[in-house]
Amino acid sequence: MDVQYDVVVVGAGPAGLTAAIYGARAGLKMLVIERALPGGYVATTDLIENYPGFDEGIAGIELAEKMKQHALRFDTEIVNAEVSAVRRAGSTLYLRAGQAEYTARAVIIATGTTPKKLNIPGEDELRGRGVSYCATCDGPLFRGRKIAVIGGGNSAIQEGLFLLKFVEHITFVEFMPQLTADKILQEEIKKKKKAEFFLYHIPMRINGKDRVESITIRHRETREEKTIETSGVFIYVGLSPFSQCVRGTVELDQFGFVVTNEKLETSVPGIYAAGDIRSSAIRQVITACGDGATALIHAQHYIENTK
Repeated sequence: MDVQYDVVVVGAGPAGLTAAIYGARAGLKMLVIERALPGGYVATTDLIENYPGFDEGIAGIELAEKMKQHALRFDTEIVNAEVSAVRRAGSTLYLRAGQAEYTARAVIIATGTTPKKLNIPGEDELRGRGVSYCATCDGPLFRGRKIAVIGGGNSAIQEGLFLLKFVEHITFVEFMPQLTADKILQEEIKKKKKAEFFLYHIPMRINGKDRVESITIRHRETREEKTIETSGVFIYVGLSPFSQCVRGTVELDQFGFVVTNEKLETSVPGIYAAGDIRSSAIRQVITACGDGATALIHAQHYIENTK
């Protein structure tokens, strides 16, 4: 059977789309398979201020669209499907996506991450009814209301600043005794009169019958519980790797991230990984793009040396 593609990229975030741009421009036959919307996690970010070339910042969804159009310009194919398995047989790599199967000489895994859950009562039951993991998606629905944001890192504070455009008040609940976001973000959020902070607290349960009505939190030292009235709970407590499609195929670390070497090769020849899915990666848009280019260049060398 003839191999359909030179390289199949799984995931259309910054890493995957950069790989596609580099590959298609080099004359390789490229396919990108994306389970959701092109752009990945960056498309849900309100404003990106540290991507070179955009000195006044750029909306995440706009940057994602520019990357997608750039890839399409060089005749990259993009398919909307979820890859369920990747396997190697001989020198050919096979990918199962829905009812279709694709073949490639090399594969780049750029599936990124998904938001971690709190795993507390009420979270699953009220998801989409006040519980959210995406401020850009759901923020406008809470105009004039009180909400809670769980987390004190960069994502929580950045998304909180966006939510303050709509909401009446935000209660931040942070596990650590201090915020962990970059200093510039901490300084900005602390200026906001509509922001309140409960540090060294953990969320215990999200309350409500048909929609979120309140959240119960507990102080980690005194164990005193407090129930706070809120219409929404936005959760930013970290990210989990979306590596199901290669589990059992390539080596993963203890957290489920894909292990690679300096060439971004995985434990299986011909399979590479790029972006947030990689073990020990710095998870920034700019480093994801660098990974995409690096993985593609080494994949191209692999294809040339194995033909």
